Amino acid sequence: MNGAPEPKVYGWCPGALRPMMSGDGLVVRVRAPLGKLSVAQARGVARLSQEFGNSLLDISARANLQMRGIREDAHEDLIAGLRDLGVIDPDTQAEARRNVLLAPFWAEEDDTHTIATELSAALTAATDLSLPGKFGFAVDCGAAPVLQDTAADIRVERAGETLILRADGAETVKLVTRESAVPEALALARWFLTQGGAPEGRGRMHRLIARRGPPPAHAAPMAKAGFCAKPGAVPAGTLAALEFGQMPAATLAQLAEHGEIRLTPWRALLVEGAASLPPLPGLILDATDPRLQVVACTGAPGCLQALSSTRDLARDLARHVPAGTKLHISGCAKGCACPGTAPLTLTATGENEFSLIRNGTAADQPLKTRLSARALRAAPELLKEGS
Repeated sequence: MNGAPEPKVYGWCPGALRPMMSGDGLVVRVRAPLGKLSVAQARGVARLSQEFGNSLLDISARANLQMRGIREDAHEDLIAGLRDLGVIDPDTQAEARRNVLLAPFWAEEDDTHTIATELSAALTAATDLSLPGKFGFAVDCGAAPVLQDTAADIRVERAGETLILRADGAETVKLVTRESAVPEALALARWFLTQGGAPEGRGRMHRLIARRGPPPAHAAPMAKAGFCAKPGAVPAGTLAALEFGQMPAATLAQLAEHGEIRLTPWRALLVEGAASLPPLPGLILDATDPRLQVVACTGAPGCLQALSSTRDLARDLARHVPAGTKLHISGCAKGCACPGTAPLTLTATGENEFSLIRNGTAADQPLKTRLSARALRAAPELLKEGS
């Protein structure tokens, strides 16, 4: 884009057993079972991050915990520690398949908890299922869906009194029951593969649906539901957002003093049973904090693909983002922090140089180019041009 080098597309996401090298060391992504860390697990992960990494932890858009700056020569010891904590899979194949996101407001033995538990076990056991590395499932069976704006290829949701199975990108669904949801979800995953959804091992459900439509049995209409997560009290405890999805490991350990922790896809943590939380480094507890309107990737030098730093600029511009608008700042055209469209996007095209894109992705045609970070800080009204 505009002479900027094309970023490298890996086609898979890091795991714990299959980490990815970044600019600050290995990125080790932990898919905590059911997206939850006990007090002992949270403290253990924090300790391992401090011992073997750079003490920075991210929450991904699929509610996974990323340990950053892990030394290559320490990876084996780290895995031993994570295995002792019970937060990783038996092998890389099972780790890749068990890509299950569940709505974080579940209660023990409700539909979301039960189906996600059974689906996780079924995917771990399904050794014949070779799905793409980014292929994921969402289980969202509360009173109203909260994950419809979160990326997933196969969704189990609630529609009124009914449970439904939906292929991402489809406008129709299949009715399921608590007992049939897991086998039907696996059958849909196999249909995706047999229909050519993953040529050369890559592909997403919404692209297949756009080409050939959903299976014939998916004929019931569906309704969309919007949801916006904000820091504060929720029925299960207190929701704390993380500044640009990152926190120091010490913050996780301190949060564990207040309860068990659920990871959410909104780059936030839900601390079970907590009536309130203390201000800690990396946390956003105020629902009106302007940083909640900004999404920013790791940027340089932490990411090898990034052409510029991102988060210092994000902090400086946050208070200037128009109310009700989202700003996405991306270190390259991949747009990892926000793969979809955003009202405002700044994509780095060089060191401290950005293109401005309106209502698009990080790779779309820009409205303005060669905006320096200095100029944006000096004249943040540039963000409003063309509106």
